[in-house]
Amino acid sequence: MEAKEKETLQSQVEDTSVGTAADVDEIMKKYDRESNTRIWEGRPRLIVYWLGILFSCYCIFSTLKGWPTLPEQKLNIFIGLILIMGYLHFPVKKGITKVNYIPWYDWIIMIVGTFPFFYFAYRANDVLMMAIATTDDLKMVVFAIIGILALMELCRRSVGIPILCVLGVLLVYTFMNVRFGKMIYDLFYTTSGVMGTPINVCQKYIVVFIIFGAFLERTGISNFFINLANCVAGASAGGPAKVAVISSALCGMVSGSSVGNTVTTGSVTIPMMKRTGYEGEFAGAVEAAASTGGQIMPPIMGAAAFLMAEYMGIPYAEVALKAILPAVLYFTGIYIAVHLEAKKLGLKGIPREELPKLSKLLPKIYLLLPLVVLVVLVSTQARTMQTSAAIAIIITVVVGIINNFVNKAIGMDDPAEKFTLTKFLDALEAGGKSSVTVAVACAMAGLVAGCITTTGLASTLITAIVKVSGGQAIIALFLTMICCIILGMGVPTTANFCIMASTCAPILMDNRIGIVPVAAYFFVFYFGIVADITPPVALAAYAGSAIAKAPPMKTALNATRLAIAAFIVPYIFAFSPTMLFEFDAGLSTASVVFQVVQICVTSLLGIFGVAAALNGYLFRPLNPLFRIAIAVGGLCMMVPEPISDVVGLVIVAGLYLFLRATSKKAAVA
Repeated sequence: MEAKEKETLQSQVEDTSVGTAADVDEIMKKYDRESNTRIWEGRPRLIVYWLGILFSCYCIFSTLKGWPTLPEQKLNIFIGLILIMGYLHFPVKKGITKVNYIPWYDWIIMIVGTFPFFYFAYRANDVLMMAIATTDDLKMVVFAIIGILALMELCRRSVGIPILCVLGVLLVYTFMNVRFGKMIYDLFYTTSGVMGTPINVCQKYIVVFIIFGAFLERTGISNFFINLANCVAGASAGGPAKVAVISSALCGMVSGSSVGNTVTTGSVTIPMMKRTGYEGEFAGAVEAAASTGGQIMPPIMGAAAFLMAEYMGIPYAEVALKAILPAVLYFTGIYIAVHLEAKKLGLKGIPREELPKLSKLLPKIYLLLPLVVLVVLVSTQARTMQTSAAIAIIITVVVGIINNFVNKAIGMDDPAEKFTLTKFLDALEAGGKSSVTVAVACAMAGLVAGCITTTGLASTLITAIVKVSGGQAIIALFLTMICCIILGMGVPTTANFCIMASTCAPILMDNRIGIVPVAAYFFVFYFGIVADITPPVALAAYAGSAIAKAPPMKTALNATRLAIAAFIVPYIFAFSPTMLFEFDAGLSTASVVFQVVQICVTSLLGIFGVAAALNGYLFRPLNPLFRIAIAVGGLCMMVPEPISDVVGLVIVAGLYLFLRATSKKAAVA
C-alpha cells in the first residue's frame, strides 16, 4: 500500500478518546433493562446488600442439601425470593434516579405477588392433594393469576418485552382452546408451567454457577487472561485487537454475560485498540463480538455447557468436545479480520518491552485451578454439577487468598487484585442479584413451554413451519434463526439456552424438518447468543460503543460483520453434523480421523476467505469481483462436501497466490 493511502486510512482513526464509566452506565441504562436498577445508599443499601448475600447462601444450601425435599416447596420458595430481590432492584421504568425510593405500588406488587408462591410452598401437600379440584377453587385461581402477573411484570422490568409478547400471544391462544381454570392450574400448580424444566434447572444448577462466576471474577483471573493474551499476541500487527479477541474469549467463557464481559475486558482492551489506530466503532465491535463468542467457548460456555448436557442427555465432556470446532471457526474469523484491518491501516503491535513477561506470568497459573477442578469433576462425573460448582467456589476462595500472598511476595500488592472479606461478600451479593434476570427469564420460558404443551400447539407450529417452508429445511432453519434472535434479545446466556431449548429446538428436531437433536440444540443456542450483537437490540455492541465513544449502530453492524462465522457455521453443522463430531455408525477409526482433519482444514481456510471478503483487503484492497469470488470460495470450503471443498480450495488458494504475487510486484515497482 502506498504511503498516501496509509495516511488517508490512518487519518480516520486519530480520535483516541474513550468513554468513562459514567458514559458506559448512561448508554446501558438507555438500552439494557438489567442495568436499570434502583439506587440504594446508607442503611437501605446495607439491608439490600445483606439480603442478596443471604439469598445466595440460601440457594447454595438448598441445592446442595436438597432442602426442602418436596420440589414444589423448593421451587416456590425460590421464585418468591426472586420476586423480592427483583422488586427491590428493578424500578417500574427506566431513568428513575431517586435515591432509596420504592413507590407504594411496588411494595404492594412485591408483597401481594410473592404471597401465592410462599402460600403454595407452605400448603404444597394440600394443594397437590386437591389436584384438579384446584381448577374450580376461585381463591386458588386468583392466587395463581396474581403470581403469574407479578412474574411477568418483573420480566418486563428486568429482561424486556420480546419474550412477553410471545408469551402474551400464547396465553390468549391457550385461553381460547383450554378451559380457563385448567389453564391456570397447569401453568401455576404443575411442572408444565412456571415450575417447568427451565426454572428447575435454574434453581438446581444455574444459580450456583452464577455465584461461582462472581467469585472467579474477584480473584484476578481477568487480569491474568489479559496479560496472557498480551504475551501471545500483543507484539504482532494490531496486537491490542488480537489481545481483545483472546482475552475476551477466555473471560467471556467464564462470566456468562456478553455485556458484562464487554464492559470488564473492554475497559482495558478498547483504549489500547484506539491508541494503536483502530476506529472506535471497530474497536468496540471487536470487543463485543469476542465477548459474545465467549459464551460459545468450551469448556465452560458461560455455564451453558452443563445445561446442554442436561437437556441433550449426553455427558458434559461430549458437549465441550462438540463445541470446539465451531468456536475455533468463530474466533479465527474475528482474529483474521482484525489482522487484515491492521495490515490495511499499517498498524503495529505493542513494543515488547511494554508487554508482561511470560516467565512472570506462569507462576500465577494456579488462578486457573478452580476452572480445572470444575471441568474435571463434571466431566468425570465424580460429583453432581451443583456439588462440583460449590467445590469450585471453595477452591476459588482459597486461590484468592493464596494470590494475596503471592502478589505481596513479588511486590505486586495491587488492591484491585486483593481478595478480601469485602470481595467475598460482594461476590455473594453480585451472584444473588445476577440470578434475578436469569430466573425470571427461565420462569417465562416455562410458561411458554407450558402453553405449547397444554394446547398441543407444538405440532401445529411445526406443521405451519413445514408448510411455510415447503418442506425445505433451509427455510425452516432461517425462520427459527429469526425467532432465536428476537427471543434472545437481552437475555443472559444460561436463561437464553433454556428458552431456546424449550421453544425453538423441538421444531427443528421434528422428523419433517430432520435436524439431529445435537445440531438443533447448538443451532438455537448460537442464534440466541448472537442476539447480543445483532441490531436493533445489540446490548454487547452498545456497551462496546459506550467505551469506544462510537456510534452504537455502527458498532453493532461491525460486530455482526466480524462475527459472520456465527451466522454461517450453524447452518453447516445443521446439514452436516460432522462439524460437531457426529459420525455415521460403523465408520472406521481411520475414516473418522480423516473426516475430522478434512473438515478442520477446509473450514479454517473457508473462514479465511469469508473474512478477507468482508474486510475487503488481502495484501492489497480488493475490488468487488475479487471480494465476491473469494467469499464464494470460502463458503464452498465450509460446506463439508468433497466437490465443494475442491472448488473452494481452487478459488481461495488461486486468489491468495495471485494477490500475493501482484502485491509484491507493486511493492518492487
